[in-house]
Amino acid sequence: MDEFRPVPDALAYLRGSWRVTRSVRDRASGAEGRFDGVTMFSALDGGEAGGESGLLHRESGTFVWLGVPRPAERTLRFLPGPTPGTADVRFADDRPFHDLDLTTGRHIADHPCSADLYRGEFTVRDADHWRTVWRVAGPAKDLTLTTDYARLG
Repeated sequence: MDEFRPVPDALAYLRGSWRVTRSVRDRASGAEGRFDGVTMFSALDGGEAGGESGLLHRESGTFVWLGVPRPAERTLRFLPGPTPGTADVRFADDRPFHDLDLTTGRHIADHPCSADLYRGEFTVRDADHWRTVWRVAGPAKDLTLTTDYARLG
């Protein structure tokens, strides 16, 4: 994809419900998995969605790995970033995860996790579709996780 859709306000863009499809590939073993579910971005701490308090990201669905389906979920917090239109993404327990700046429609973020490095590429395709590709490399992991989001409703 050579063209990206600039997003002046990342939190306002993300607000709402998204269908999620994620492929997971272990580059070392060749094993593949898939997650199908829904992500909801809603107001955090009772504030206005996309306002000063940020967004609560709740993802739930089914992850299939080596043919075995399991329920899966995660929760993140998307807080207003240091400049307009950006976000500070944190785990549910408030540990830092990564920054997010979609003002050009594309962003690269790094997250060190022990000796492994997660490098994420975020791309906005249009008003209702965006993608993340996380490449994880290090002594414990060698993965590619590609997630497509499509707005619901």
